[in-house]
Amino acid sequence: MTEAGPPPLGIDPGLWARFRDAGGRIAWRAASGRTGAPDPGTARIAHLHDEEARVEAHRHGADFTLTVDSGPVGALVLLLETGTRGPPRRWETIEAPSAPGFPGGALRGIWSRRGPTGGPIGPHDLVELARYALA
Repeated sequence: MTEAGPPPLGIDPGLWARFRDAGGRIAWRAASGRTGAPDPGTARIAHLHDEEARVEAHRHGADFTLTVDSGPVGALVLLLETGTRGPPRRWETIEAPSAPGFPGGALRGIWSRRGPTGGPIGPHDLVELARYALA
């Protein structure tokens, strides 16, 4: 996820280097399901500094969806995935009651060849939120 290369989305190269460096320091572990047992799906927990984010990846054929907690570490993970895959077709926000497993709400990137584009959030919003993960 921390692939080198030009910054995506017009992110300043120095800031992008800091994001990639922070991404390399993320500690990953399997997420627990509701029973406390490891989640059998694709859920993982990203831990950086004193913050954590639940990260769920889903693939449907050529389509890929990444859903993350709506905090700084989640935004960082979503930006790093954008550096690997390119910009998603759609960015989404999901309110807490509609996001099982994400009690504080979620952010989602959808990489698909069809469907709506754009979304209620944009790359600038993610960059600003992810900056807080650099502390």
